[in-house]
Amino acid sequence: MSNSVTQNQATNIMSGPSMSEIKAKMKATWEDGDYANFSKYMQDGAIEILHGWNIEPNQRVLDIGCGSGQTAIPAAKLGHQVVGIDIAENLIDYAIEEAKYQGLDVQFDVCDAEDLPYEDNSFDVVISLIGAMFAPQPDKVVSEIARVLRPGGKLYMANWTSTGIPALMFKSVAGVMPPPPGFIPPVLWGDDKTVQQRLSQNFSNIQLTPKVYPKWQYPFAVSEIVELFRTHFGPVKRAFDKLYGDKMDQTPLRQQLHDIFQERSETLADGSTIVNGGDYLDVIAIRHTNA
Repeated sequence: MSNSVTQNQATNIMSGPSMSEIKAKMKATWEDGDYANFSKYMQDGAIEILHGWNIEPNQRVLDIGCGSGQTAIPAAKLGHQVVGIDIAENLIDYAIEEAKYQGLDVQFDVCDAEDLPYEDNSFDVVISLIGAMFAPQPDKVVSEIARVLRPGGKLYMANWTSTGIPALMFKSVAGVMPPPPGFIPPVLWGDDKTVQQRLSQNFSNIQLTPKVYPKWQYPFAVSEIVELFRTHFGPVKRAFDKLYGDKMDQTPLRQQLHDIFQERSETLADGSTIVNGGDYLDVIAIRHTNA
């Protein structure tokens, strides 16, 4: 058998994984761990952000990257007609059950933010709390949001910036599991110039405000926060699992994460921890009325 590399094989080696492979890996990552349990410590902050957006009453709302329903369910409680989407099927299953338990009529769908299964001008409002920013092709995300949002409708987003704890954490994870070639960093959704450029063709009155995630508190010490991420948060769990599978020492990654949280956290007298490093960009924009 020849050891030579064919032209097609060489092309594949240089180009890296296909987009379908990248998305399949992302889906598996977000379905790993236990995000529904992990996110409960950020739930109060999610509700505060939602209320701060002051969405007009009785809107048809699409929540992109809804996870287990952290904003979709509270939005339904406010009286909105809500559709939540996510690529993680297990999170959608959880959200469906939680909405039923709370007696709320919320539609949850497993689908891709870059290929929304809804008609043009279907929604009055699109929201995304730390969700759409992780889709690998931001231009397609913007195009789909603009398509399904009616002229004059509003877009609300909260996106991690490059300066906060989440960005530093993902950088540490990338040291173990490097992103594929050509990968667009999600934290660019937290850069005001980039967001302005991405939205300007389809949106006006773009308001970009740096903020810090509110009420991000854990009832235990920083070391246990790291353990929570290690066991429950898909991207971090997968990095530790890779180190374990490769028989490599997990201590350096654990220490990096501990230092990241320790530097920007406050320990209270009862042993709980307030995290002050959830820097995000608050985005509000109006769909062009001449769409």
